[in-house]
Amino acid sequence: MGVARFRARLALVCAVAVAGAACSPPANESTDDTTNAASSTSTEPTGKDEPGQPTTYAVHQVDPPGPRGALHGDDLLLVGTETIPDDTIEKIERIRVAGEKAVNAVARLSIGQFAAENKSYRIAAGDLAAYRSFMEQRGADFEQQWERLAAGEVSVAEELKDRLPLDKDGYLEVGSGEQTFPIHVGAYSPQVGTIHAFVNEEWGEALGLPKDNALVIYTGGISPQALKKKLVPIVGDISMTDLDIVAESGIDPNTFQTAVLVGTFAEAVGVFRYTPIGGGRVQPDPAWVRSHIITETLPLLGKITCNKYMMPQLRAAMIEIQDAGLAKEIDYHVGCYYPRFIAGSTTLSNHSFGLAIDINSLENQRGTVGEMHPVVVQIMKKWGFAWGGDWSYTDPMHFELERIVRPG
Repeated sequence: MGVARFRARLALVCAVAVAGAACSPPANESTDDTTNAASSTSTEPTGKDEPGQPTTYAVHQVDPPGPRGALHGDDLLLVGTETIPDDTIEKIERIRVAGEKAVNAVARLSIGQFAAENKSYRIAAGDLAAYRSFMEQRGADFEQQWERLAAGEVSVAEELKDRLPLDKDGYLEVGSGEQTFPIHVGAYSPQVGTIHAFVNEEWGEALGLPKDNALVIYTGGISPQALKKKLVPIVGDISMTDLDIVAESGIDPNTFQTAVLVGTFAEAVGVFRYTPIGGGRVQPDPAWVRSHIITETLPLLGKITCNKYMMPQLRAAMIEIQDAGLAKEIDYHVGCYYPRFIAGSTTLSNHSFGLAIDINSLENQRGTVGEMHPVVVQIMKKWGFAWGGDWSYTDPMHFELERIVRPG
């Protein structure tokens, strides 16, 4: 769903809203880009307010969190596929290690993944005051961030500034496939643990994030590793990320991690559970591979292994390219299904899900215009693929699933 369609939907909501309820389209509609940037996005978590008012969404607002309370360390992040029950949380809070209380603070979060330009980012939603108490101080004290989150904007990890694909008005498309929502970036700030972006609970529900499927835990003087041993009998094989290990050396290689994609591709990906295995690669749960990944022989490409939901339209695209007399434009493919992180990060590539394919890599290196035939690009787009040549940092060899297209 593009920005225009979202604003039209918001107008419809306003038209049927209960009389007297606040309802207005996103603010800062000026076509003056400088004014928009200055008034709607605070780029540094300085702790000082900057000029302008937050962009507001009447249907996705919550109350501001009020004055900041005590701050806690973000030591351990648990992520499951469904709501963590209250009685499970109570058991977790009662854990003791060597006679000492091991869980000194805990906050519920709703966590999922959204896709953007061959990367899968972790987005969380939750109570603003609870999340704020686990953020490092300079982010927790950045008052305008919390005003904007309450008003319906998104806070993004500061290291992703200028790396996420925003439109000219500063909106980030969150979701996957055709089911995405544009959310205005209100702040760049440190986030909790491995979270890339955070929104309020109203947005979490609208995005379809699994409700309260995650916990961030502060262990006090107890090591997270010692707590994890006590957690296993209570939570089973839920994903547990030791955040101090992540900060130093990447995701703990001894535990499964969980990715739940939101948007249209939720069906194509489902629950993606994996273990890091070194060299930037990951090992998906074998049951997931059996249910989602297939190998077929396609025109022009030969034998290829991809996600079964993408294969029919990839076949249709290759047939049309061949029928158009452009077979010579597809020399070879580098691969489709390759479970790995983006180089130098712990962010999953869309190749991990088998939802992307690289074609003619030698002539189409990243950061170049490449030599991909424009009609090939046109046909691939027709069959539901986004092209990396359109990105701000180009990747012309790369095509990834943008929408599901059913061949007739």
